[in-house]
Amino acid sequence: MSEVLIRRTASVGHISLNRPKALHALTQAMCEAISAALLEWRGDTDVAAVILDHAEGRGFCAGGDVAMVRRSALEDGGAAGRAFFHAEYRLNHLLFTYPKPVIAFMDGVTMGGGVGLALPGRYRIATENTLFAMPEGAIGLFPDVGAGWYLPRLQGQIGKFLALTSARLDGAECLWSGLATHYLLSERLAEAKLQIAESPSEIEAVLSDLASEPPPARLARNAERIDRLFAPDTLEGVLEALANDPSEWAGKELKAVASKCPATAKVALREFAESAATRDFAEEMALEYRLAARMIMRPDFAEGVRAVLVDKDNAPAWNPATAEGVTGEMLDAIFAPLPLQEEWTPFPA
Repeated sequence: MSEVLIRRTASVGHISLNRPKALHALTQAMCEAISAALLEWRGDTDVAAVILDHAEGRGFCAGGDVAMVRRSALEDGGAAGRAFFHAEYRLNHLLFTYPKPVIAFMDGVTMGGGVGLALPGRYRIATENTLFAMPEGAIGLFPDVGAGWYLPRLQGQIGKFLALTSARLDGAECLWSGLATHYLLSERLAEAKLQIAESPSEIEAVLSDLASEPPPARLARNAERIDRLFAPDTLEGVLEALANDPSEWAGKELKAVASKCPATAKVALREFAESAATRDFAEEMALEYRLAARMIMRPDFAEGVRAVLVDKDNAPAWNPATAEGVTGEMLDAIFAPLPLQEEWTPFPA
């Protein structure tokens, strides 16, 4: 069974992830197949737009194949893991710079690598089934696939909140926060895809006509708290702000932040700060590739994946175990440029 279904419907390219037992988690082969199709269609004047969705099951895309990356870190010095990230980030950049409209249907689980597929799209469709998160803090990685570009550009401190807590948002919250552009009931998706295939020049009108009013966004009720308590620039500052707030909400989020990998959190905060000065998305992906190359080789990554996916005890032993233990020198080493021949490069324009 092909893990990616690629076809044309009239003048619209259609790419469907087809790895349902793994919630369509991306492999290197999947990334390369999607990239090949996009590159072929990029210069094809008969292709007006691209639909990106999943074939079946309850997930759009649950992320990347981190179990494989963990094996690579433990067995081959991370070579296969780095090859995966190089291919994935090339795909992310290709989608971000694509000259034709990409319509991403975030119907179901949209996490990690799935976020990297969806957020570059000009049109990002959330539904009542959408479950969005950047859960890298639970596995000792970091918010990647362009998260350093997207999350800091969300309103207020929402991006920092998502990175440090791994909070899960529903479709209404994705629309409210700007992660999604439209909210459609899942029963209308087939009709939306049919109409887009028939009239690719009318995508905005099609989506607007079929859109539904979402329920109230729960996250909106806590926007003021998020902006206030996640305003500090340091992990220690965020933890202190949460600890000093007497609300039940702050107590819950304090537990969430404190349970995540401290190195991941500090890398995310520095990533966001440095990404504010990046000139373009290629520079962002080059930065994130350096981080990925280093982070997958840290013991926290193998330990985090073990705790979440292998033994499933959800009791990782982070090292360092505290925010204070993650030093500036450690971060400098993670963020340092790679040897020139090892740096990430995009597809030729």
